[in-house]
Amino acid sequence: MGTNGHILAVSNLKTQFFTDRGVVKAVNGVNFKLRQSECLCLVGESGCGKSVTALSLLRLFDSPPGKIVEGEVMYKHRNTVKMNAADLRNIRGKDISLVFQDAQSAMNPVFTVGNQIIEQIRLHLKLRGKPANERAMKLLKQVGIPDPQMAFNSYPHQLSGGMRQRAMIAMSLSCDPVILIADEPTTAVDVTIKAQILDLFKEFKTTKNMSILFITHDFGVVSEIGDRAVVMYAGEDVETAPVKELIEKPLHPYTISLLGCLPEISDKKDRLNSIPGTTPDPIHLPAGCTFHPRCSRVMDICRRQRPEKTKINDERYVSCHLFH
Repeated sequence: MGTNGHILAVSNLKTQFFTDRGVVKAVNGVNFKLRQSECLCLVGESGCGKSVTALSLLRLFDSPPGKIVEGEVMYKHRNTVKMNAADLRNIRGKDISLVFQDAQSAMNPVFTVGNQIIEQIRLHLKLRGKPANERAMKLLKQVGIPDPQMAFNSYPHQLSGGMRQRAMIAMSLSCDPVILIADEPTTAVDVTIKAQILDLFKEFKTTKNMSILFITHDFGVVSEIGDRAVVMYAGEDVETAPVKELIEKPLHPYTISLLGCLPEISDKKDRLNSIPGTTPDPIHLPAGCTFHPRCSRVMDICRRQRPEKTKINDERYVSCHLFH
């Protein structure tokens, strides 16, 4: 167990990309903690830094141009930001595993699905031959693939989108990870497959005692799978709360706006609500609170000063001048 009963603790994480156009502040001071057997959701619009945050935990971005310039990622009393490459490789895929958003581009097209699952099993569990094959087949069956043998022998392009995504999940589970990071794993699949994949994640949390960091822009998914949620905007965590509290009583104007965009069955309106403007350019972030150009409750101080994190209770934090 990590710091103060948390299995993973992220403190003031800042990841920047040094480009010809300027410095991209993709992750700009993110803080959160993940507990044992918990599903923590990172939620926000596209371009808010959710995926780069996930990649930063295992330093999986291209470096250069990417670099973690500040902060800590503490796992089992060790900071992955400071780890050497060999130690980090031992954690990747074994202790902490990642399910990518698009299985088609994440999987190697020239190797069979079975080959790709076995590679991890060989590397981390030192199993070969029949035991490795049997473990891979068992995993494919576990994730709900009806014909594991067929999937095992197939190349990624020969499987449907839903089957590919399941195979990707099987690969991420191959070494019984302690933490599973899921980066929008239901984005490219239809509604039925989406529900089945979410059920799989809920089952892993219960039966395998697994901690899940689930990245999504969909509050419907958050309400179904999450225990707690971290709302991200412009590379920062602007609100953290248990999911039920967050949805029933959002505090940050951005969270309120996000939830206000959701359609309701009873709605008779011709148009859905939307948040005015767009997410800011991470090279030229606004001064003060990064959400102030789009905020309906903006004050003078919001334009000048970045808000500090305010503790509402032991489970709830918000970064907004309204709560100072």
